Amino acid sequence: MALNFRFAIVSDLHLALPHTIWNHPSRFHLVEVSIPAFETVLEHLTQLDLDFLLLPGDLTQHGEPENHTWLQQRLAQLPFPVYVVPGNHDVPVLMANQQSIAFADFPYYYSKSGYDNPQQIYYTRQLLPGVRIIGLNSNSFNDQGEQVGRLDIKQLRWLEEVLAAAGDELVLVMVHHNVVEHLPNQSRHPIGNRYMLENAPELLRLLRHYGVRLVFTGHLHVQDIACSKGVYDITTGSLVSYPHPYRVLEFHRDNLGREWLQILSHRVESIPDFPDLQQSSRQWMGDRSFPFIVKLLTHPPLNLTLSQAKELAPSLRDFWATIADGDAVFECPHFPLEVRRYIQTYSALTQPTAGIATSGTLTLIDNNTTLLLERSADLAANPKC
Repeated sequence: MALNFRFAIVSDLHLALPHTIWNHPSRFHLVEVSIPAFETVLEHLTQLDLDFLLLPGDLTQHGEPENHTWLQQRLAQLPFPVYVVPGNHDVPVLMANQQSIAFADFPYYYSKSGYDNPQQIYYTRQLLPGVRIIGLNSNSFNDQGEQVGRLDIKQLRWLEEVLAAAGDELVLVMVHHNVVEHLPNQSRHPIGNRYMLENAPELLRLLRHYGVRLVFTGHLHVQDIACSKGVYDITTGSLVSYPHPYRVLEFHRDNLGREWLQILSHRVESIPDFPDLQQSSRQWMGDRSFPFIVKLLTHPPLNLTLSQAKELAPSLRDFWATIADGDAVFECPHFPLEVRRYIQTYSALTQPTAGIATSGTLTLIDNNTTLLLERSADLAANPKC
């Protein structure tokens, strides 16, 4: 049966009313643009014939009740349904404190955005006939009260029951933490691993078993599409970080059962206080990149000395901005060979999960592409990624 629908993704909004904004001299995020940037995006999206909007977490600056309330009220005004999941910034503490809501409070703010059962912090809803969304919670707390990215056993059991009952429905999964690696060795790298779901392999096995092919994530603040044995992890950059992106996607299924997902990315180019947001934001990120670059170069696998890292770091001031942009290409011809080869592993062209082989040529897909989605039976015989 033919099926066509259109939806959008806006991730890591980090919304902050002006009087709640924290001022940290080294922060990457331009939190002060959060509300005007979101309003600019909504102005565009409300002109489209959208079926729904997905917000994959970090909706607020740091879980402030005022910011959750503002967003709850703003979403209620939109002409299309919106579905959310919590990010680590939305539920930073288990019990409420002077700044943030309690972990268990989150569903009560978003009862109209997926959480029809506020006693549970994950949910499933039918979006359209034959189309289902599953919103997962990837925020857990260990025995010391520290936040970790993990799906607990109870949620995994619930998920398997939902997937088993879904039958032939098209299932879309949304979760904050990454499920497939978007950076080299991300799940084991001391800088990148906190953006990965700790038990991602367990979740991926479950998704593959039930033929789920599309997962929408955030958290990493980059534009990237990665694939692992038939499961696409489409992560969307942050609205408050360069390049301030959002996505509009169209799903198509023809009468022969062939399925495509077209992905188009847009950017907020300007807002009243930042008329040249793209340039000023990239500059902002580069100005604050030095400590991050030094940390990257002095950690494994390079293990450069501090003096070596400090010498190379200025040449890499735009390294993270280029990755966040999506479809990154790094050459670094003047770097020492070992360093050059390592930096080049972050290029989209050198990561097998970042491109699709088409007639022997890798295609850049992080921002704009059309994915041909294989059915689960086809994947078993001829995996495409």
